[in-house]
Amino acid sequence: MIIPKIGITGLPRVGKTEGLIKVIKRLENEYIFGGMITKSIEENGERVGFKIVDWLTQEEKLFAHISMESSYRVGKYKVNLKILEEFGIPAIKKAIESENVDIVVIDEVGKMELESRKFREVVREALDCEKPVLLTLHKKSRDSLLQDIRNMNNVRIFEITPVNRNLLPYKIEKLLKEGWP
Repeated sequence: MIIPKIGITGLPRVGKTEGLIKVIKRLENEYIFGGMITKSIEENGERVGFKIVDWLTQEEKLFAHISMESSYRVGKYKVNLKILEEFGIPAIKKAIESENVDIVVIDEVGKMELESRKFREVVREALDCEKPVLLTLHKKSRDSLLQDIRNMNNVRIFEITPVNRNLLPYKIEKLLKEGWP
């Protein structure tokens, strides 16, 4: 049986993170999840930034914001790679290495996160580990890491859409529970 490595992709704002969290919530009584989630910050209905959440501890740190001081910029957001490297990556490493964590979560392998070489390395490490991995992926990027992930035999990628976003978490839950032959 192959250890499930599952990617969720889709257009921006379609619900990749929400779908991922739905899977976690449905399974958290059976499995312990660890890693990082990227939550959007909204003000007056408009997205203005992102926080990184260590899923195990639920601790949060500001990762990107339209009014943050940073030399790294992705679109309208200024990005604090130091937070990713000193907080997000250790959350993923802890999930990979901890005997108490069953499933590793990485949200999101996207443009902001891919600015970090260390992040790229920890994503590869997670995909090579002996645990199931649940990650979200930027849909349109032609980045080499994303291309590699899409071509891996042990990774199944599902696109979340407005039509399937309520059913997809159940399909992913089934794969995590049963694996695939």
